[in-house]
Amino acid sequence: MLIWLILIPVIAAALIGLLRTPGRATAIVSATLTLILGVWAVLSATFCPECCDSSCWSAFGGSTLQFRLDLPMSRIMVLLSVLVTFAAILGMKAPNKDAERSWSISALLLSTGAIGAFMSDNIISFYAFHELALIPTFVMIGFYGRGDRRTIGWTATIYLGLASMVLLAGLLLLCAETSAWSFTDMAANVREGIVPTSTCLIAALLLVGFGTLVSLFPFHSWAAPAYASAPTPIAMLHAGVLKKFGLYGLFTLAYVFGPACTDLFGCWNNVLLVLLLGNILWVGYVTISQTRLDNMLGNSSVMHMGYIFLAFAAYVASGASNELAFKGASLLMLAHGLTIAMLFLLCGQIESQTRTLELDSMGGLGSKLPALGFLFGLAGMASIGLPLLANFPGEFTIFISCFEGWTPGAPQVDGCILGTIAGWFGNLGPVQLTLIFALWGLVISAIYMLRAFRRIFEGNTVLATERATRLSCADIAAATFLALFIVLFGIIPPAL
Repeated sequence: MLIWLILIPVIAAALIGLLRTPGRATAIVSATLTLILGVWAVLSATFCPECCDSSCWSAFGGSTLQFRLDLPMSRIMVLLSVLVTFAAILGMKAPNKDAERSWSISALLLSTGAIGAFMSDNIISFYAFHELALIPTFVMIGFYGRGDRRTIGWTATIYLGLASMVLLAGLLLLCAETSAWSFTDMAANVREGIVPTSTCLIAALLLVGFGTLVSLFPFHSWAAPAYASAPTPIAMLHAGVLKKFGLYGLFTLAYVFGPACTDLFGCWNNVLLVLLLGNILWVGYVTISQTRLDNMLGNSSVMHMGYIFLAFAAYVASGASNELAFKGASLLMLAHGLTIAMLFLLCGQIESQTRTLELDSMGGLGSKLPALGFLFGLAGMASIGLPLLANFPGEFTIFISCFEGWTPGAPQVDGCILGTIAGWFGNLGPVQLTLIFALWGLVISAIYMLRAFRRIFEGNTVLATERATRLSCADIAAATFLALFIVLFGIIPPAL
């Protein structure tokens, strides 16, 4: 059954490319079918696994590949993929018919690669599906991107190509030393005591490979320009969905290794804690300094990955026993994917209305398009972690998870408040100390998002916003679709 989540978009892309069927209409039909099938599969695997065979075997090239939704995070990622795919294709606005076909095929293939990677049990197919999804990203930036698109496209290609090579080396070495080529077999072998010996080398390769794909500091400089340059549906799918591949891979391997994940990743955990602060603080301040909305959103996406890496570090430090860290990371990946996809969708609508994304060249757009202002405000508030919106449950759970198993230290001076506080701080570990610094990122997020909202939607109208006209039904429907799930998952977080 799950194989149809792969076949439907591939068939639709073939129809558009070979038979020249209408690009957007065909893609919408495909996205609707995968949305229905994906939601049904996720709900069945979550609430009634005995009633639904959550795996589907398919012969390919003489080997056997298995797709499954046994891991809670894979269900969350498939749900995110089908939701964002539907919204990206529904809100697609290509400049002409030929471009519409290219945009539709690229969006479908990117979605196919992401879903295939999140469902793959075989590690080689897990890797290969991700590489498939990267191709349309490079092509679309090079042909249809904003700004210096060719330079940005080549930069992203070089960064991600090298990262993929490093990642492949790490995965091959890991598979060879554990005598397993699937996550299921690897988990069984680890339980039997078959563990890798070159742990620090393997962990370094995996962290650099996966980390670059997720834009971990300092391997992040490709990401923000690529998202800012990419056409809207590609930016939505890459920043919202495909970017989670690296974190999904790290969490899946840590989950597979169980308590032994500390032996695998533990030697680099403190280094990771320092690097993720680079994402949250350094990139956060860079985000504040941006003068274009697309660059601000690209850097914002890079910044928020730091919180999910913090959850991974807490999960590794606990020996895979910190369930709050795993759940918090899953919820935040879902929420971040929805909010950043919605923000890039609205960014594209703002550009089509005003012909600019320069923050200093806009103002008063809220009086012309109040619905756009409301939707942008909702997505922006979700992005900075406002309660009752989707990001809050994930961020709050991650913050709590950092203190899982922690106990306050004894006071240094009996009966003295300052001594008690000093005792607490004296008992803080690396994860807890990192969290204290990372909390400043909440303030940074509020600064750049509220500033952007004020510059775009408040004040007097200017020349750029005077030309704005009413939004189309498709514009409103695509953004409202994502907004509904942002609110729903804020009030009722998905079960894991």
